[in-house]
Amino acid sequence: MDNKIKRRLGDLLVQAGKLTVRQLQDALRRQKTLGKKLGELLVDDGIVTAEDIISVIEEQTGITRVKLDSINIDRMAIKAVPQNVCEKHHLIPFGFNENKIKIAMWDPLNIYAIDDVSIASGFEVESYVALKEEIKNAIHRCYSDEQVTKAAAELSKEKENNKVQDQQELASIDDVKNAPVVKMVDYLIKNAIEARASDIHIEPFEKNIRIRFRVDGQLQQISTLGVDTLSALVARIKILANLNIAEKRIPQDGKIIMTVEDKTVDVRVSILPTVYGEKVVMRVLNRASNRIGIERLEMSEYELKQLKNIIRSPHGIMLVTGPTGSGKSTTLYTILSELNSEDKNIITVEDPVEYMLDGINQVNVNTKAGLTFSNGLRSILRQDPDIIMIGEIRDAETAEIAVRAAITGHLVLSTLHTNDAPSSILRLIDMGIEPYLAASSICGIVAQRLVKKICPECKKSYLASDYEKNILGVAQEDDMILYKGEGCGFCKGTGYMGRTGVYEIMEITREHKDAIITSNNSEILKEISIKNGMRTLGQACGELVLKGITTVEELVKIAYQ
Repeated sequence: MDNKIKRRLGDLLVQAGKLTVRQLQDALRRQKTLGKKLGELLVDDGIVTAEDIISVIEEQTGITRVKLDSINIDRMAIKAVPQNVCEKHHLIPFGFNENKIKIAMWDPLNIYAIDDVSIASGFEVESYVALKEEIKNAIHRCYSDEQVTKAAAELSKEKENNKVQDQQELASIDDVKNAPVVKMVDYLIKNAIEARASDIHIEPFEKNIRIRFRVDGQLQQISTLGVDTLSALVARIKILANLNIAEKRIPQDGKIIMTVEDKTVDVRVSILPTVYGEKVVMRVLNRASNRIGIERLEMSEYELKQLKNIIRSPHGIMLVTGPTGSGKSTTLYTILSELNSEDKNIITVEDPVEYMLDGINQVNVNTKAGLTFSNGLRSILRQDPDIIMIGEIRDAETAEIAVRAAITGHLVLSTLHTNDAPSSILRLIDMGIEPYLAASSICGIVAQRLVKKICPECKKSYLASDYEKNILGVAQEDDMILYKGEGCGFCKGTGYMGRTGVYEIMEITREHKDAIITSNNSEILKEISIKNGMRTLGQACGELVLKGITTVEELVKIAYQ
């Protein structure tokens, strides 16, 4: 902006009461010395906010403000403007209007930036204004996918020129940061973290390689690559995970630890031979995301009180149950973090260890070496533990040792795969645990699911249908307002953003113990629990629907699991 514009912006900020005349004069003097733009200087000094600047630019120029987080950005527009131009001028293209390219800019009056975009794209520019942080995030999000494709194209070109001969030669490029295959894998993992993906799927087919991310429990196709990049891509992943790059006939499992934007990320790698080549699935585990307080499990106040009552038990078994991908591990790690203190000896046996926790002794199951859950658990009991966490009770032997540990004064945490809390006790009895031992050892059970949350950017209200009222147990004649997401750029058209837990917590009382010993019936246990105040999974999810957090569709999924 030239000096006239700067002073006019400053005057408008003064008129709006955002800063004083003296602050403006001082900022203009400092701006000449520092060479910064006036708006940036004022924001950096904390005198005004970025939102203040945006509103003033809108008022001053009539240029429309755009929220990049809530729109669908046109991929053709992204391809029209190089990334370096976007980063240099803090702008990003997001669409077209006839023969003009629409550009979101932090400084929409920068004629040099507009000229650069026009020359690079070949289009006239239609300027919009957006927050600098939104532009930075959008650049990273949109151009990172392009970088994967670009790196794959470079790799294909190298192979055509015979620069990369075989997988053994790929090992020698491990330290070459600019090698296409190195950049491709780095971008792929960074993109997954940016997209909040839990898993990356690299799937070979006859004519291409499909890349998919699992986001909020659902797989989404991200891109496709040429089949000629598969061997180099898999070899690079194997090198990072310390796997055998020459072995293609048998499944392999490994682990990558890497730092992305100062955050340590664990990536579990699974490689499976298929008819068209090796399929790779990488599970992305962000260590920082698991270090949360127990309140952040998003339980209701009543459920949180129930959980705290259970984990205060000096001994006994606490089970977390639910299907794969229902957040059981996150709940267990959060509870362990809550219980972790200097006066407690906490030991875990897991397959594999998902998150490393400071102050907790964690053991990896290694069946090839003979370290199973059961014999690992036996060794743990000789290590003077106060609290033991078993990744999963899979067999009768592990169940028996866990029960014995609980009865002899240890608090044992573990998981099971059952549909609800009451049926977990019957699962243990089916494994061969005597009812009287199950009754005396179990102190509490948490059944849980994850449901998708409605996107806050496109959330809309509507009148519930008769079908929805029936599911929620509401009288047909009553009007009811429910919510859903219409789909926007922020949620990539899904109508959902993020997930939250739904819990069914069963505290074991004397009445439960008597019923376990005298009756082999989960319905009786469920009736006792509901009488004592337990909310079922369906009731807990129904409450989230009524609060506008999730949808009836998510409730139906839980009801039929």
